[in-house]
Amino acid sequence: MTTQPPPQGNPFAQNQPQAPQQPQGQNPYAQGQQGFPQQAGQPGFPQQGAPYAPVPPQPARRKPSFKTIKNIVIAVIVVGVAVGGYIASRDDADQAGVGDCLKSASSSSDRMEVVDCSSSEAEGKVLSKVKGHFTSLTAETECRKVDGATGFYAETGDGEEFLLCLGDV
Repeated sequence: MTTQPPPQGNPFAQNQPQAPQQPQGQNPYAQGQQGFPQQAGQPGFPQQGAPYAPVPPQPARRKPSFKTIKNIVIAVIVVGVAVGGYIASRDDADQAGVGDCLKSASSSSDRMEVVDCSSSEAEGKVLSKVKGHFTSLTAETECRKVDGATGFYAETGDGEEFLLCLGDV
């Protein structure tokens, strides 16, 4: 006696036509595929040059607004002015070495600028440069030890502190 396999499908669907059954051992999805014809020797792979979905277009790139450009320009100007002000406020005396000549930056300023020694603006020649903190009294005492020193310039406060002993040009 042979037994029949149970019926496939929905047992609650009465009097409805059933879909055709695939023979056992075969892939039901490989039969009748549309758009991807099979190549001989390569089952399940599409042929070369098979059409694919088109690539969606890139979203439009937003242009920077006038306000953004204006703010960037203002920021660049502010940074430029700050850097320029810092450079202009620096004293040339901290870059001076023995043998360099100096002149006063302006009549109301105690800043010094390095100038060419053959220039008529040269007011003094650096004879000695000593690092450290000096008051007016200690600077004068220190520079008296240097032969030919007739004056001094002391840099104190923020940054590097030093003393320049100056002689005639």
